[in-house]
Amino acid sequence: MIALLLAAAISLVVSMIGTKYLIPWLQNHGVGQPIRLDGPQGHMTKAGTPTMGGVAIVGGAFVGYSVSHIRGGTIFTHSGLTLMSTIMAAAVVGLADDFIKVKRERNLGLNKRTKMIGLLTVAVGFATVAVTWANAATTISFARFDSPGIDLGRPLWILWAVLIILSMSNAVNLTDGLDGLASGSAALGFTAFIIIGFWAFRHPEVYHVSHALDLAIVSAAMAGGCIGFLWWNAPPAQIFMGDTGSLAIGTALAGLALLLDTQLLLPIIGGLYVLETVSVVLQVASFKLTGRRIFRMAPVHHHFELAGWPETTVLIRLWIINGLCVMLAIGIYLADWISLGGLETGSGAL
Repeated sequence: MIALLLAAAISLVVSMIGTKYLIPWLQNHGVGQPIRLDGPQGHMTKAGTPTMGGVAIVGGAFVGYSVSHIRGGTIFTHSGLTLMSTIMAAAVVGLADDFIKVKRERNLGLNKRTKMIGLLTVAVGFATVAVTWANAATTISFARFDSPGIDLGRPLWILWAVLIILSMSNAVNLTDGLDGLASGSAALGFTAFIIIGFWAFRHPEVYHVSHALDLAIVSAAMAGGCIGFLWWNAPPAQIFMGDTGSLAIGTALAGLALLLDTQLLLPIIGGLYVLETVSVVLQVASFKLTGRRIFRMAPVHHHFELAGWPETTVLIRLWIINGLCVMLAIGIYLADWISLGGLETGSGAL
């Protein structure tokens, strides 16, 4: 428990202080966010806001994760090191995308093919190392490795893992369109995985998750990094995370779900990201099939803005939706444990 608190607290402080000094550095070097011309007109005033703030999130998380292991009894594990390395690799892909956007002074970074190759490389690398070095279970899982417990074998599980990572990283990227939306919702999602990881650590006889505590520490570090960054990213944002942050966050959430055997629970924990992604899919499909749009603009948070909702209203209401999804996911996870007779056997003691 102390290691979790250390990881969260240190990453929060490093991210908050790091962002404070990162903002003027980015401003002095002309690193400002280009705004899409077809977006809400109210967003045009945000043009030039410093971007690439995801560096502070990932940097804070790395420091928090590393320092938390100084305390005796806490060790680096294959799972934790694999996931933290993957998060940093995804951030590098996002950083390249952000850099090109700034250099070209338009809201288009890496072309779709190059960006996908970068993410695909990260995802394949993670999945391969996870099953060969980090002892990841190769089953499709909901709340534990044997539920439903369909064993895919290594090759198919790698494909499954790649699909989840690509989907989640792009979903968070789509959600990052309002001040504080992605960072605040991510902090809630990582909190869910702190609970899940710690619970699996305390009940190895049920979950059989390798290195569950270290994975909870990674999640705590990412949560702290997001909260520290949110201090400056809350509306009106003084800095944006950019793809550097959104791709790292999406990859982290996906990696945690895969290593903690909760892949099918991830769409509930990340319910907001699912909502945002589905709104884009429906918008594109409807326009191509009928020539009509379902929403004023997609993703759906822009629809509510164009409907007249103030940005902060949209933000808080979507945070509420995400919070409810996280609580539902945790409730389902614990209900599954209770269904196994956890309360009757007294194994629920912390």
